[in-house]
Amino acid sequence: MKKIILASASPRRSELLSQVGIGFTVQAAKGKEITSRTKPEEVVKELSYQKAREIYDKGNRDAIVIGADTIVYLEGNILGKPADKNDWRGMLQDLQGKGHHVFTGVSIIWCGDDNNTHVLSFEEDTKVYIHSMDDREIDEYISIGEAIDKAGGYGIQGYFAKYVERIEGDYNNVVGLPVAKLYQELKKLELV
Repeated sequence: MKKIILASASPRRSELLSQVGIGFTVQAAKGKEITSRTKPEEVVKELSYQKAREIYDKGNRDAIVIGADTIVYLEGNILGKPADKNDWRGMLQDLQGKGHHVFTGVSIIWCGDDNNTHVLSFEEDTKVYIHSMDDREIDEYISIGEAIDKAGGYGIQGYFAKYVERIEGDYNNVVGLPVAKLYQELKKLELV
């Protein structure tokens, strides 16, 4: 069995992968996230591929490398990680009282028995609905600081959970890694 490398420094992704019993090591990709794509499902697949490829190309042809990228998509706009507190406040103001999509792209890269490099990329889409928040609640959430490093400026699994009205789709996808789909794909490929 080949070793599995997660090309992400996200503690949430590591926790999710561990939770489902997949053994792995972490080698975080450090490259710039640059995409020419505009459709959210294409953006996350391209960025997840870039992360996985960076680590695969660093002497890891003997491993299965998994890259992932998550974005929030609201009314035709992609929301990544907030640039600063003003950007963060704006994101939360835009999200509250509405539904939005959370897309996570996952790329798996490995060297097959044929000695060729193989790639599988997929995306998962979950719809999230947020209750209305007043300015005090938004400021309070920002002051906690739990989500400055998260797409859309919130973490569904933390303090922000009290503002989530409902979701349609995979909860783990919103946290950052659709582990059920990932496991099923790895199983189909006979990599686990």
